[in-house]
Amino acid sequence: MTESVKTPANLRANVRPTDGYVLSVDGKWKQRYETSKEAEAAGKKLKEKFPVVQITIYDAAEGTYGAISSVPTPAI
Repeated sequence: MTESVKTPANLRANVRPTDGYVLSVDGKWKQRYETSKEAEAAGKKLKEKFPVVQITIYDAAEGTYGAISSVPTPAI
């Protein structure tokens, strides 16, 4: 049995999103999510892999951005 996994929707570059939550990487919209928790989880996962890039979540309904908190780097 395979379970259907819903993948995030890809965005068009010339259309402003009107609903949902959009993951923004270095100022460019990348993927749309239905809930802020999904977008935040994806953002944190990316931030762990690439701590230097700026990752924010765009709330399309409100028209506002929220930052992903930086992930602490392990001590060497």
